[in-house]
Amino acid sequence: MTIFDENLILETINMIKLHNFDIRTVTLTISLRDCLSEDVNIVCDKIKYKLDKYAQNLVKYADEIENDYSIPIVNKRIAVTPISLVGEACKVKDYLKIAKTLDGCAENLGIDFIGGYSALVEKGFTKGDSALIESIPEALAITEKLCSSVNVGTSKAGINMDAVLKMAETIKKSAELTSERDGIGAAKLVVFCNSVSDNPFMAGAYCGYGEPECALNIGVSGPGVVRAAILDLDKKADMGELSNKIKQTAYKITGTGELVGRKLAKKLNVPFGVIDLSLAPTPVVGDSVAQIFQAMGLEHAGAHGTTAALAMLNDAVKKGGIMASSYVGGLSGAFIPVSEDAGMIEAAEKGYLTFDKLEAMTCVCSVGLDMIAIPGDTPYTTIAGMIADEMAIGMINKKTTAARIIPAPNKKEGDKVIYGGLLGEAPIMKVNKLSSADFVLRGGRIPAPIHSLNN
Repeated sequence: MTIFDENLILETINMIKLHNFDIRTVTLTISLRDCLSEDVNIVCDKIKYKLDKYAQNLVKYADEIENDYSIPIVNKRIAVTPISLVGEACKVKDYLKIAKTLDGCAENLGIDFIGGYSALVEKGFTKGDSALIESIPEALAITEKLCSSVNVGTSKAGINMDAVLKMAETIKKSAELTSERDGIGAAKLVVFCNSVSDNPFMAGAYCGYGEPECALNIGVSGPGVVRAAILDLDKKADMGELSNKIKQTAYKITGTGELVGRKLAKKLNVPFGVIDLSLAPTPVVGDSVAQIFQAMGLEHAGAHGTTAALAMLNDAVKKGGIMASSYVGGLSGAFIPVSEDAGMIEAAEKGYLTFDKLEAMTCVCSVGLDMIAIPGDTPYTTIAGMIADEMAIGMINKKTTAARIIPAPNKKEGDKVIYGGLLGEAPIMKVNKLSSADFVLRGGRIPAPIHSLNN
């Protein structure tokens, strides 16, 4: 006879019902490498067939798993091979047609987002890369579910400053073409250094070259659970005890998430890929990384000590996850998006969090400058400087960093952008007025650091 641990059952129920624990996303990665053709119409037909073949039951089976285990699955997503590669063989590089095809498939399949409208240009551009990047602003303006990412640097290759400058222009144009929706196009576009190919989170998800034909990656989130666990500790508990508590909580979250992921992968008859244990917040009160800092003892996010608290949190989450699963991957750690975290929004509105403090925090978080709204009249050269700084942090520290910056059209410091849902809302943050132009316009490639020579 099976013996149930009453306390464990109650703890799991409380994680879900009281502390906003959820499966933030199940993301099906699908390779489109066999969809190449000189005819873009044939490419689109192959894409439709491939996505329908593997993803036709994704939403249905995810809903069944959610009902079976009573664990919310917030988003169902697809990530595909970087589209710059898929469209490159076409005689006429009509990437917009491919973009509309992907968006139409996402709509028909009932998924929330589709990622992979991407290019990897850390050392330079192919014709396909250039054509895709040129198409990004319009592609994001004419679609609803499409997400885009471009990798412009790595610790091995350095930083492609021509790509940084081009992406700054692309971000500005993406926001301008969606000005009636507070520049939401830029909210679905991210620039990376050291991007990872098994990341289930948008806007950066894509199916990397070394990935299988199809796999199921899962992103688990539980900042509310971690916060509640910390609040249960004695306030006099030292840093070691605090770290252990976070690790124990991350262990439980990871084990639960992998159970759900493996069950869904089995139903879909595809391999299980990775579990991304990321404390990805939402605008819901109590589901905030910033509020974890307060539970740790800081008055608010942005206080001196915030970067140290984030470093310990990120490390403890990863250690706890690694003990629970051999397949932790993706980005795994703690996200600090301004618009998607109720506590971060409040801190930014009150002036506790500045752009510079956020940049410092990205040295130790799991991604980077995420969902930061800035005045719409910010010069593209200044945005290029922001991107370059963030890419440098990733390159030197051999970690993934990203910039998802929104130059909100017709908005100034103190205004607000409102997107709703998981994208939330954000105050327009103050930007340094000093010019970056002469530096970023030099172009070329910032060489890789000396530690890249480690063969």
